[in-house]
Amino acid sequence: MRSITLFLLLLSPNLFSQTNVTLRSTYSFPNKELANLWGYADGAGNEYALVGTQTGISIINVTNPDNPTLVVDVVGPTSDWREIKTFGNFAYVVTEGSSGTNVGLTIINLSFLPNLNVNDPNQVHAYQGDGAILNQLSRSHALHVDETAGYLYLYGSNLYDGRPLMFNLNADPYNPSYAGYVNTNFPGSGNYVHDGYVDNNMLYAGHIYNGFFSIVNTTNKANPVLLATQSTPNNFTHNTWLNGSILFTTDERNNSFLAAYDVSDPDDIRFLDKIQSNPGDGSIVHNTYIINNYAVTSWYKDGFTVVDVSRPDNLVQVGNYDTYPAEGGGGYGGCWGVYPYLPSGNIIASNINDVPFSSTGKLFVLTPNYVRGCYLEGIVTDAVTGNPINGATVQILSAPVQTESSISNGTYKMGRVDGGMFTVEASKINYQTYTTSATLTNGILTTLNIPLQPLVLPVELTRFEARPDGTSALLDWATASERDNAGFEIQHSTDGVSWEVEGFVNARNDGKYPARYGFEVKDLTPGVHLFRLRQVDTDGRSELSNMESVSIEGSKIHAQIVPTMVYDQCELRIKTEIPASVRVEIFRADGQGTGLLWTLQVENEHILQLPVQHLPAGAYFASILAEGERAVVAFSKG
Repeated sequence: MRSITLFLLLLSPNLFSQTNVTLRSTYSFPNKELANLWGYADGAGNEYALVGTQTGISIINVTNPDNPTLVVDVVGPTSDWREIKTFGNFAYVVTEGSSGTNVGLTIINLSFLPNLNVNDPNQVHAYQGDGAILNQLSRSHALHVDETAGYLYLYGSNLYDGRPLMFNLNADPYNPSYAGYVNTNFPGSGNYVHDGYVDNNMLYAGHIYNGFFSIVNTTNKANPVLLATQSTPNNFTHNTWLNGSILFTTDERNNSFLAAYDVSDPDDIRFLDKIQSNPGDGSIVHNTYIINNYAVTSWYKDGFTVVDVSRPDNLVQVGNYDTYPAEGGGGYGGCWGVYPYLPSGNIIASNINDVPFSSTGKLFVLTPNYVRGCYLEGIVTDAVTGNPINGATVQILSAPVQTESSISNGTYKMGRVDGGMFTVEASKINYQTYTTSATLTNGILTTLNIPLQPLVLPVELTRFEARPDGTSALLDWATASERDNAGFEIQHSTDGVSWEVEGFVNARNDGKYPARYGFEVKDLTPGVHLFRLRQVDTDGRSELSNMESVSIEGSKIHAQIVPTMVYDQCELRIKTEIPASVRVEIFRADGQGTGLLWTLQVENEHILQLPVQHLPAGAYFASILAEGERAVVAFSKG
């Protein structure tokens, strides 16, 4: 699927480049943007790229990967969407274009190559349906062939709300016979299926607009059985591909993922791992295909990647080629499709356009160097208790730095394409940082279990509270344990940026036992006052507590914000003793102004509507100044 959107774009070069893939040649299509492609090899050793263009299918001979040549164009309806699959010597082509005619499904007998006659109905013809859908099929979005059972599946057609259509190819692949449609009612409004994979009557359908894949047993074509559904990481399930009992999915959205699921038991589908082509780039994944435990995947503006999926719960990117180096990031443009199944091992890929704003499509012929990843896995535990640690950060500190987090059972899994000796660091709050070295080797699992030593905190603060008392603030705090505690410095601020020291309270009981403390800060001006503690050890080390706030009421001006947790708009209620000119300004908690400023006349009491929907989430203060007195009220923007 590709959305056509007009927008203004700032161009920036994509530095993604290439790894373990060699470019052999390209072939340009002036004034024709490209869609998906597929491949075909005949019995004589010739290899062909079947390239979807805006005006049909171009068949390119890529037997010599360094010199691709056009064989023939099969003209079809004008469309930006075109998908191709093969079964034996036959190619099946679908499009969302119709040009006013019922094109339906185009079927090409490839055994006539290289002398294919596009005008001979025995070599190329259009099928619009038979039986219950006689002459009713006009368009489809995508397709797949169950090569084991010999059935063709069409997705997103003009029939039955876009549910999958099934066609028997066993008797005559050139003249399919309609076998039924997947009449299952899927959850929500998920009946439309965008794409899918089928093997031996098991359908793995991508419900793009509902964000899940489904598993359907289609053995009985009159009564398919829905077995399970599963949402995918970006909730926009575009493409699925099966590898044994592992299903791989793609979500066609910015900043999306290639994801892996164990579907061996449809009643217990298990998410295994997910990976991005270029983390932080925001690129969109499109189509993935599996060959020899490698996922070869198109990523629009990142070109395509090769991911080692031999350990599907630890996906490792081991190759890539950026077919669209002029631009990176999210959005559509660049590589639509990739095909890795030519007998030579070469890969072909289709670019929608060669550069941004161009209407010239480009075919790439490339040779991959398939290598296995270097896998690093282990368990992070508490060195004292032996319990697993969830959420520990594990990093390989070599460019590019790789970061993973341990999960609830303490395990972490990561990998990289290059081997060697690397520094590994693990950390978590309240634990000592752990640093060691690990030797990684391609195709080898290195196990590194990491025991983290807990930090022993000299002082454990269990409570810190502040409350107003007239013009004073009363502070109260307590500790659960103390060791080598010198005492507490009391810090005070009115803006959260500048802090002043109000006093120091020495530790009790020689700083060795739990204790309770108190402190009074007097003669505070009206408004919000912030307080925090700086706990100081006997060796000079220190640690800051959380902030607590106290609101001191003034005598001339009073203010209140309703509600204090704000999303779009709130009310600032101002009350003065006499009519007064009032100035209102909004500040972030770091003391920086926001540009929101009002000057108004208040007759004893006034309600001011504050529009704050454009403010970033965080903590804020409203400062109200009148009659030489300032009132400050705090609120949070959600």
